[in-house]
Amino acid sequence: MQSGSDFSGINEAKHRMDHIYDHCDPRLYCSTLEHLNYSIPDNAKPICQALIEQLRKRLNRDTVHVIDLGCSYGVNAALLKYDLSMEDLYARWDIDRRGDDSCKEIIQSEQEFFENLDQADKLEITGIDPARNAINFAEETGLVDTGLAVDLESEPFPEPVEQGLASADLLMSTGCVGYVTEKSFDRLMPAISREQPAWIANFVLRIFPYQPIQNCLETWGYETEKLEDKTFLQRKVASTDEQEKIIRQLKDRNIDPSGQEADGNLMAEFYLSRPTEEVRQQPLHQLLQP
Repeated sequence: MQSGSDFSGINEAKHRMDHIYDHCDPRLYCSTLEHLNYSIPDNAKPICQALIEQLRKRLNRDTVHVIDLGCSYGVNAALLKYDLSMEDLYARWDIDRRGDDSCKEIIQSEQEFFENLDQADKLEITGIDPARNAINFAEETGLVDTGLAVDLESEPFPEPVEQGLASADLLMSTGCVGYVTEKSFDRLMPAISREQPAWIANFVLRIFPYQPIQNCLETWGYETEKLEDKTFLQRKVASTDEQEKIIRQLKDRNIDPSGQEADGNLMAEFYLSRPTEEVRQQPLHQLLQP
């Protein structure tokens, strides 16, 4: 594909928090997002765990290879690998409690913490994010096994990196769609469909249309299912101004914000894309049954 969808107008409705995403440690990130009840990693966790367990059974092996697109500081990895919660991470990375520590001290203490923590799940996680400092933290602390600081909207993978992603079983994201478009997915697909095609799980804010990404994946032989009648809290709105802009965006797309964004919540929906024959064999509603 030659160009990605233009989500700039939609992104302008959102409160800008670019300043929290690329520090040498996640203290500012956590202090800012805890105030907004940022909880999409918690809310996505049960579905991601269910998909991982299904893949483990299907592939008949213990270790599942996961790509976390937009991984930031390794939050999803912490929740999935070690069965932690956002509350746990907010407490560990609290800026008031650890405000006098240097970045080096924070990284060293987190290395020791995670090294001594039993893994709750056998996962090999590759984190992809344009924020180089955040990727460095996630990699140095061992939260991700491999960290790739790359902006797929503007640059392709180097060939050796692309080859290294071929073992992926699951590509997941919990909030980067909107910052990334179908352009990033089109650059990912040659890698993750090279061997056994990976499943693609995206939690997407309701203000962003998913159809362009769905259309892109369809060209690679994937079919996309949406989890109907279910939404997931991403965070609270940051201001009345943000809420009003978000509601206007939703109404422009004929989406009813009542009881959700109208109540001050930014809500996401879940989409799973798999090869068409796999969808036919086991639809999403069956896949997520206990």
